[in-house]
Amino acid sequence: MVASGVVKGQIISGKFGEILARQKSDSAFELGEIVIAEDAEKKVFLQVYDIEYSSQVSQQNLELISGLALEEDAAMEFMDKNLRNYKLAFLKPLITVWKKDAKNSVLSKSLPEIFSTLRTVEREDLSFLTRPAHALCLGNLRSGSHTLNVPIYLDGPAVLTHHVLITGTTGKGKSVLMSNLLWDITGKSYASLLVLDPHDEYYGRNHAIGLKDHPSGKVAYYTARDVPTGARSLKINLATLRPQHFGCLDFSDAQEQAMNAFYKEYGAKWVESIILEKPVKVAFNDATINVLKRRLLYLLDLDFSANQLFCNGVFDITAGENTVKTICEELEKTSTVIIDTSNFSGQVELLIGSLIASELFARYRHYKRDGTIAQKPVASIVLEEAPRVLGKEVLEKGGNIFSSIAREGRKFNVGLVAITQLPSLIPREILANMNTKIILGTEMAGERQAIIDSASQDLSTDSRNIAALDKGECLISSNFSRFAIPIKVPFFETLAAQDIASAKSAASKEKRAFPGVQFTQE
Repeated sequence: MVASGVVKGQIISGKFGEILARQKSDSAFELGEIVIAEDAEKKVFLQVYDIEYSSQVSQQNLELISGLALEEDAAMEFMDKNLRNYKLAFLKPLITVWKKDAKNSVLSKSLPEIFSTLRTVEREDLSFLTRPAHALCLGNLRSGSHTLNVPIYLDGPAVLTHHVLITGTTGKGKSVLMSNLLWDITGKSYASLLVLDPHDEYYGRNHAIGLKDHPSGKVAYYTARDVPTGARSLKINLATLRPQHFGCLDFSDAQEQAMNAFYKEYGAKWVESIILEKPVKVAFNDATINVLKRRLLYLLDLDFSANQLFCNGVFDITAGENTVKTICEELEKTSTVIIDTSNFSGQVELLIGSLIASELFARYRHYKRDGTIAQKPVASIVLEEAPRVLGKEVLEKGGNIFSSIAREGRKFNVGLVAITQLPSLIPREILANMNTKIILGTEMAGERQAIIDSASQDLSTDSRNIAALDKGECLISSNFSRFAIPIKVPFFETLAAQDIASAKSAASKEKRAFPGVQFTQE
C-alpha cells in the first residue's frame, strides 16, 4: 500500500543492482530519478540508471506495424496498447530506512519484494538526512529533473580536509557551484578559503553581487590592478621567494640546482644575485645561468640596467614584505582570501599560489607539532584548472606543494578544492585522495570513466546519468554521504540576494529592539 507520492511503476524482476521495473503508462521514469519501494517495515530507495522500450507484441510484428504506418500511411490501432507496449526501467538500490527508526538509514543489502509498487520520493521520506553541526550546504536534492525543497548538507570540516574535486564540461555550472560554496563557507567558524581566481569572477568587482557583498564582511581581496575601495594592493617582496616555490613550474634540474646554490650563498637576496651574476662556489655552465637569469627577469617582470634592478609587476624589492604573512593570518582568522590573478600569466599565478600555500602549510605543520592545530580553522585552497599542478606530466617531473597537500594535507587540516574539466589528466592516486567529488555534466567518455573509477561510491552504472546532467545538475560522491547524491545547484545571485536581505532584516530588528540608554534625574 502506497503511503504518499505518485505511483511510477512496479518491480517485475531482476537482481541486486539491476532491478527491472515496468513503468505506469501515465508516468515517466527519468535517468537519475529516485523512487521508493515501501512495505509495512521499511522503505527502499532506488535510483533509475537506464530505460528501454518493451512490448508484448513480437519484434517482427512491431516492425510490420511500423512499416504499414510509414509506407502505406495506414492507421493502426493497438488492442489494449497500454498493456501491450510499455517502458522498462533499470534500478539500483541506494539505502533502506526502517520505519521503526526513520532517522537512520543503512546501505541496502537485500531486494524489495517482487511486484512492489514504486512511487516518487517526497520530503517527508527524507527525515534521515540530518544537518551536521558544521554544515556545508551543496544544493537541493534532485530526483531526475525534479528538484525537491530539501537542502543537502555534508560535514564541512571533514569534506574540506579530505579534499574536493569539482569536474564537468565547460558551461555546466562549475563557476556557479563554486560561487555558492564560497558564499556558504565564508563567515563560518570552521574554515577559511584561499582562492586563486584567474577569471576575477568571485569577488564581484564587475558584477551586481559577489563575495564583496557577503554579510559577514570576512572577505579579503588582493589585486594588482585598479584596486577598488576596501581591497588590498597585491605586492610581494622578492625576499620572500625561495627556490622550492618554483617547484610547480617547468625549470630544468640544472636550473633548480643553480637556484638552490644561489639561495644557499646569498639567502633572501638570491634572485638579485642571479640577475647581477654574482659568483657562487659551485661552477655552473654559463648557458644555464644565462637562461635562468632571462627566465627570472621575464617571470618576475623585472628589468636590469646599469647594474640596477627595476620592478614592474607584483614582485618588488622594497614593498610587500608582509603580504604573504598577512594573508596567512587572515586565513587563520576564518577569512576568505581572494587573489585576483586574471592579469598574470599562468606561471606567475602558480608561483604566487605556491608561495602562499607553502607558507600556510608550514604554519599548520608547526601547529600540529605544538598541539594547537585544533584551535585553527580548516584552511582550503581553491585551484582552477587543477591539472596544471596536479597533472600526470607535471608530477612525473617532480612533486610540488599542491601535490604534497593532496597526499598529506588532511593530517594538518589543509585541504584542496580542485576544479577541472579533464580529471583523466590527474593521477589516480591523487584522485583517490579527493574524497568528495562534485560531478557536473560530462559528455566525454574518458573523463566520465576517470571519475567513476575513483569515486567513493559505485558509479559503474551512472555513466549515462553523468552524460545527461543538465546545467546546474550534479552528482555528489563522498566518503561522508551514504550514497551518491543527485543535487540541483541554485542560482548564485538568488541565493546571495536572499542571504543579504535576511541579514538586513535581522539587523533592522536588532536595531528596533535596542531600547537605548535612559537617564534618570535624582
